[in-house]
Amino acid sequence: MTEYNITVGLPTVDVLHKGIAVTIRREQDAAATIRAEYAPTARACPPYCIQPMRLAEGVETFGELEVLDYLKRIHTGDTQLMVIDSRTPDWYEKVTIPGAINIPYAQNMAGHATDLPAVKRTLVELFGVKEDNGSYDFSKALTLAIFCNGPWCGQTPNYIRTLLKLGYPSDRLKWYRGGMQDWCSLGLTTA
Repeated sequence: MTEYNITVGLPTVDVLHKGIAVTIRREQDAAATIRAEYAPTARACPPYCIQPMRLAEGVETFGELEVLDYLKRIHTGDTQLMVIDSRTPDWYEKVTIPGAINIPYAQNMAGHATDLPAVKRTLVELFGVKEDNGSYDFSKALTLAIFCNGPWCGQTPNYIRTLLKLGYPSDRLKWYRGGMQDWCSLGLTTA
C-alpha cells in the first residue's frame, strides 16, 4: 500500500484543535476528490477576485508547509505564533485547518477599523498588543498566519490591510494565500 506523506521527512503533524488532539496527514484514499464547496472555478468578480501573490510590503505569503511548521511550533509550546481562520463562524464550523483559531475578519476588522470596539479587544486580548493612551504598542505582538477560502477570497487580504493600517508590523503578518481551497485540494486533514 502506498503511503501519502505530507512531504519528504514529514509524514504527519500533530496539533490541538479545540482541545482535541488531531493528526494532520494527506488523504490516504487514492479515489478521494476535493470537497464540493472548493470545486467550482466560475466565481463572479467582485467579490471573488483572484488575489495577488504579494499582498503588501513585508507581508510574507505562505504555503502549506509553512502553515504546518507554525502549527507544529504552536503544538510544541511556541506562544508567539497564531494561525487564524478569518472566515465567518459558519464556514469555520463546516471545515477548517486543525489548530486554527477562528477570528473572523467580518466580525472583528470589517469596514473602518477605528469604528469598531471589537478591533481593540482583538488586538489587546488576542494578539498581544498593548494600548497606551489611545495608541498601540506592537513590540510584543504575536506573529499571525491568516487564511480564508483561497486565492479568490478577499477576507484575509482585507484583514491584513486593516491590521497594517493600525500599525501592526508587516513582518509579523503571514498570509496563507491558498487557504482552504488549496488545503483541501492537497488532501490535508480538516476539522
